[in-house]
Amino acid sequence: KKNKNRDKLIISKGHSAMGLYPILADYGFFSESELKNIGKPNGLLKIFANISMPGIDATTGSLGHGIGVGSGYALADKNDNKLHRTFVLISEGEMYEGSIWESALFASHYSLDNLVVILDRNHKIILGDTEDLLKLEPIEEKWKSFGFEVSSVDGHNLKSLKKGFEIINNNNSKPKIIIADTIKGKGISFMENVPSWHYWQDMSEEQIKTAYGDIEKLEI
Repeated sequence: KKNKNRDKLIISKGHSAMGLYPILADYGFFSESELKNIGKPNGLLKIFANISMPGIDATTGSLGHGIGVGSGYALADKNDNKLHRTFVLISEGEMYEGSIWESALFASHYSLDNLVVILDRNHKIILGDTEDLLKLEPIEEKWKSFGFEVSSVDGHNLKSLKKGFEIINNNNSKPKIIIADTIKGKGISFMENVPSWHYWQDMSEEQIKTAYGDIEKLEI
C-alpha cells in the first residue's frame, strides 16, 4: 500500500468514491471499522474522496477534472520511465464538460498509452436520460476521433469486463477507454433505471430491507 510505484485510480465521478472504500480497507489502507463512520464528523472517510484519505490519489467531486489529473500523472510517469498506469473512472454526465475533451486531446497528443479511462455508461444523469437531455451518442466514435483506443463491455459481467480490459496491454501509443454499459441501480427493484436515485435520498427501513434482499439475488 505504501508503494509509490503502484498503479493509480482516480474516481472522477466523485459521488461513487464510496464504492472504493471497502477495497482500500481490504488492502490495509485503513481499518475496516472506518467503513461504519463514512460521512460522519469523526470519521476518516468522506462522502467525496480527497487526498487526506489513505489510498486516494486525487480529490474529486467537481466533475470533469479526473482525466486532466490522470493525464498529468500519466505524462509524469512516462517522463520518469515508470511502467505503471493511471486509471480514471468517469460518468457520462462529465462528457458535458469541456475539460474532458481538452484532457482527451492532451492525452492523445502525448501518446499516453498508460492512461486508462473507464466510462460508466448507465444512460442517466441527475435530470434524466442523457439522450433526451443532450445526446451523447455515438460515444465510441467520439472517443476514437480523439485518438483513443476503445473497448465496449457489459459493465455487469466480469467476463466481459476482463476481456475489455485486455486493451490496456496493447502497445500502440494510444490512451485507452473502456465503455462499460451499465444500469443505474442494477438489481434493486425500486431504484433500477430511476433517475431520482442518482443522488442521496432518505430510505425507509422497509426499503433498506428490500435493497439488501435484492442485492443478495444479484448474479455478476
